[in-house]
Amino acid sequence: MKKDQFDTMLIHEGYKTSEYHGSLTPPLFHTSTYTFETAQHGEQAFSGERSDFIYSRLGNPTVQILEERMAALEEGEVALAFGSGMAAVSATIFSLIRSGDHILCSKGIYGCTYGFLETLENRFGIQHNFCDMATEEEIQGLIQDNTKVIFIETPINPTMKVIDLEMVVAVAKKNNIIVVVDNTFCSPYLQRPLTLGCDIVLHSATKYISGHGDVIGGIVVCKTKELAEQMLPIRKDIGAIMSPFDAWLLLRGLKTLSVRLDRQCENAEKVVSFLQSHPMVQDVFYPGDTKNQDFYIASKQMKKGGGVFAFTLNGTKEDAQEFVNHLKMVKIAVSLGDTETLIQHPATMTHAVVPKALQQKMGITDNMLRMSVGLEAWEDIVGDLQQALVNSNKNRVY
Repeated sequence: MKKDQFDTMLIHEGYKTSEYHGSLTPPLFHTSTYTFETAQHGEQAFSGERSDFIYSRLGNPTVQILEERMAALEEGEVALAFGSGMAAVSATIFSLIRSGDHILCSKGIYGCTYGFLETLENRFGIQHNFCDMATEEEIQGLIQDNTKVIFIETPINPTMKVIDLEMVVAVAKKNNIIVVVDNTFCSPYLQRPLTLGCDIVLHSATKYISGHGDVIGGIVVCKTKELAEQMLPIRKDIGAIMSPFDAWLLLRGLKTLSVRLDRQCENAEKVVSFLQSHPMVQDVFYPGDTKNQDFYIASKQMKKGGGVFAFTLNGTKEDAQEFVNHLKMVKIAVSLGDTETLIQHPATMTHAVVPKALQQKMGITDNMLRMSVGLEAWEDIVGDLQQALVNSNKNRVY
């Protein structure tokens, strides 16, 4: 898909003004239920003979526009919207596994995803383990007879390690395993896993899809209608739906996705360059860095390096926290993809639920920080980092 086609789809896909009284902006259908002309009409709707809207837990016109747009952007057949990113994660996994199955995960996942997998294992016997996914042989060696899903984050949160999706797909297809990719850090603008052979892609739409820090939402895009049909009853019965207003806000946010990400990627490159040259910084982990060990893979499947990176400071957890406390413009907050630049301490915040020993195996250290670069002038972001590095260093005890 060409960039100009993608940019046009961000604004127009899934919506025809002629069908909504010429309204330039998709209308907000803020209703819980829908009426029928006759009892027979209602019977036909519930039987599936007619595809009318019935009840907003089952479908809503505003939400449907968002779903059609996201399906087109990810080049999948069907998209489903959820009330949160974790609702999208849990519904996806529930739709693919049964008690006693096994899930193979990338070595590093979001803390709440880890917590959900632990719950599945402790309560329902659904096992999981982690894999570097560096080679086909390593993946094949960890696949079990009951492995049904390979679940991947790429880039991985928060270490920014990149997984070669085409390589994983090659192994998965040999073993008839579904490949699910959390594409939150990239959005469909920077990476489209379905075009690389993956089966399901999901997003915390709270992040780049929204872009403004005012929505909680999740999106799942399925390569086939059959996969989506497995998920629909789960969304209906669990009720983890997206509200029409949140869908309306996400449609608004999507219109500027490529413009925002272009700026955020440019800013990230400038900030990364500054940090790499600073003596207090130990390492910087950014997929767009030509010196990064995963740069070849990233350049193969990502349009740009993205707006998120991690870095470690020379020092302890307390030194890292002291640095963060001296920031003025950059905000201390989890989440990412917003217009504001955000920073957080993964070991004690987003990944606090992960046991310390496993954090170490995942590469999450006490001196690591994760940063989501916003739309401010890059000079101001660097200036704030510079003064925090200087002022926090004054308080160190040697």
